[in-house]
Order: sequence, then C-alpha cells, then structure tokens
Amino acid sequence: MESESVIEIRNLTKIYRDFWGRKKVRALNQLTLDVKKGEVFGLLGPNGSGKTTTLKLLLGLLFPTEGEVKILGEPATNVSKNERIGYLPEETYLYRFLNAEETLDFYGRLFNIPAQVRKDRAKELIEMVGLKHARRRQLREYSKGMTRRIGLAQALINDPDLILLDEPTSGLDPLGSRDMKDLIDKLKEKGKTVVMCSHLLADVQDVCDRIAILFEGDLKVLDRVDKLLVDEGVTQLKTSQLPENVIREVEEVLKRHGASLMNVDHPTSNLEDLFIKTVRESKERPGQRHVADGKPTAAS
Repeated sequence: MESESVIEIRNLTKIYRDFWGRKKVRALNQLTLDVKKGEVFGLLGPNGSGKTTTLKLLLGLLFPTEGEVKILGEPATNVSKNERIGYLPEETYLYRFLNAEETLDFYGRLFNIPAQVRKDRAKELIEMVGLKHARRRQLREYSKGMTRRIGLAQALINDPDLILLDEPTSGLDPLGSRDMKDLIDKLKEKGKTVVMCSHLLADVQDVCDRIAILFEGDLKVLDRVDKLLVDEGVTQLKTSQLPENVIREVEEVLKRHGASLMNVDHPTSNLEDLFIKTVRESKERPGQRHVADGKPTAAS
C-alpha cells in the first residue's frame, strides 16, 4: 500500500505581478507532486527556478495564482497546520544575546509548550545537535556551523511531523555537513518527513530518497535518486582482483583464471551531472516538462 502523502501539490501556479497588476514573473507553472510520509525529499533548481516560492506557498506565506496545496491533510493557507511544521530558513534569524537554552525556551513558549516539556525537549535537542558544551554561550559567539545547528534545534522544538530545510548545509565545513546529514538521517529514522532545498548536490544525493528538479517554474525531473542516477545503457562487471593481461581478455578468460563474479549492475552517475544535464536540456528545449510516467512532454 502506498504511503500517505504529507504534501499534495496540484497544478500549482504562482504569477508575481507589478504595481498595476500586470504579469511580471511566472515563478511556478502547473507544479504537481506529492511528498510521502517518512521520506526525505530534495527540491532542486538554479536560482529563480521557484524553490523559495514553493516553500513560501507550503508555509502559507504566499497565495497561489492557480492550483492547490495540501499539507498534513489541510490547505496550506490554514495557518494552524504550521504548529506541526518545523522550518529552517537559509539565513537563520535568531536573538544573538540569548544562549541556546534560552533560545529554545523562547520558541517553545510560542508553541505554548509546558515549562517542563520545554526544558526536557531543549536539553534533548541541544545534545542531538552537538551543542551541549556551548548551551550557555550567547549566540553572537557561535560560528556559522553552530548557528545552523541551533537553527535546526529551533525548527524541531515543537516536535514537528514535517520539517522544511532551506540550504541546511550552507556555510558548513565538510565535518559540519556530515553531521547535519547524519541529523537528517536520524529525523528519518524517527518517522519525520523532510523537504530540503540545497545547491550542494552531493549532500542531496547522500540523504534524499526522491528529488524534483525545477527550472524556470517547470518541473523537469521527479523520481527516486537511485533510479535517476543509474546508466541503463551500460553494464559493468565487478570481479576479484585480476592482473593487467587478464583484464584485457576478461570476457574470454574470467572463468579460466578463477575470478569470482561479485556483481553485475548498471553504473551510476552523480546528482551534479544529472542536474547540469537537466538545466542544459531545459535551456535548449524550454517547453519540455516532466509528466507522471517520466517521459518529457512539451508544455501546452
């Protein structure tokens, strides 16, 4: 049985207009996709592709021109549903003169979380994001990586069912990025649904189950990461170690030289190659869009 959809987007269009009501920019064009419960979903695209607009529409900060969005079974415009959502923006705006404990207590109060629950949850989250040693330092003394960590803790203070992450590894060093990705994996293990936008394609490839690639408001790619990156046109054989002369004759002499066939599959590319290929093809064929069966079609 298919997992239930946490996010349902149907024919979503957003047109920004100027002061006189004239069409200025079509930020989204008939976007349709679902995000399933418990998955990590990556939303990708170059600047101006509609990612931020999509997040704002999900949060109810913008109203669609056409189409509809449902989150957790409710319309996106119903602000009460935000009590079940955690949000980490690209730029974390926190009170610099509060420490980590005070920050989480403050945001816990906004959700009317009881005092003891706030205290216990803050302690748990501070340990989870690795800031126990700095829990009483003012945030103005935090590095960029530490600020992203406390920002994630703030997004989780209400124990949300859905977490929206905008560039979660932005500005982090390789160790910080690895830690952030480990935290996202832990959220998935707890049954949380995560939607993340990122320009760091290797990070998306590491943690996301499925991805959507947007270009100029159109959905170009939508599928599982492992399926998208497989090169079906090539077959690779993996064997135990062989000397150079045997490798040159491998098809004829594999069995004769006692090599064990360890694996037969299709080689994979990487998400960066897929992303660049999609953007280049979108520029060459601007009317082409993704459809449900995976075959591209021209926009009407």
